Amino acid sequence: MIDFWQALLINPFLGTALLAGLAAAFASGIVGPYVVSKRIVFISGSVSHAVLGGIGLFVFLNYLTGLALFSPLMGALVSAIFFAFIIGASHLYYKEREDTVIAAIWSFGMAVGVILIAVVPNTNTQLMDFLFGNLLWASMDDVKLLLLLDVFVLIICLVFHKRFLAISFDETQAYLQKQAVTFIYFILLTLVAVTVVLMIQTIGAILVIAMLCLPAAIANLFTQRLSKMICLSVTLSLLFTFIGIYLSYTFNWPPGATIALTTSLIYFLSLPLKSR
Repeated sequence: MIDFWQALLINPFLGTALLAGLAAAFASGIVGPYVVSKRIVFISGSVSHAVLGGIGLFVFLNYLTGLALFSPLMGALVSAIFFAFIIGASHLYYKEREDTVIAAIWSFGMAVGVILIAVVPNTNTQLMDFLFGNLLWASMDDVKLLLLLDVFVLIICLVFHKRFLAISFDETQAYLQKQAVTFIYFILLTLVAVTVVLMIQTIGAILVIAMLCLPAAIANLFTQRLSKMICLSVTLSLLFTFIGIYLSYTFNWPPGATIALTTSLIYFLSLPLKSR
């Protein structure tokens, strides 16, 4: 552990990676309990995979134009919100075929992303980073953007918490109270999309679902109150991320996969608590 703290002081890449990981963990810890309570884990997983299409598109546009505007992170953000809205609309208006629509969007996004990234020279390694994460290529500019998105997530949750609570546990009652359920639902999906982008930066598109849902699921074993669940989920997300990065440094493992493995193992170990 002493070696790890010393490495943080002398290795700027490790320090930046830790900051990026904690920034992403903070947002996932806040949004995860809503995802688990609302039972939209499948939708969240679909967005995390489909977002590869936007990343591939912006990588391709950056290759053609050379404009810094077309960054992978910006492509992920735009496409995550876009696909979240499409999936949300299918959930609201085409419930009988919702799973098919989600599967189609999932496949379309990943296919487009893989193809567009593949046609750009020297991006095969970059594709692996998007799929499985690579914290070590996070820059301070990325950290600043992640912190900005964290602030956005926190503010929205503080403003809409009671409404998110209403639609998460009793959507019918929310309708009867004449709340704008559809609008609130799409706000929640926007938060999920933003959080997915944060997590892709950390552990990659394929492993996003672990950090988004498992800390919240563990927190739910100890409390049924959503506000307490969020606080505990944030704490666990930050802790798992730190442990994952520490183990990654110690054993020279991929950071994203190590964080996801740590989270999954602790979730499995906590399952016996559910029966008590």
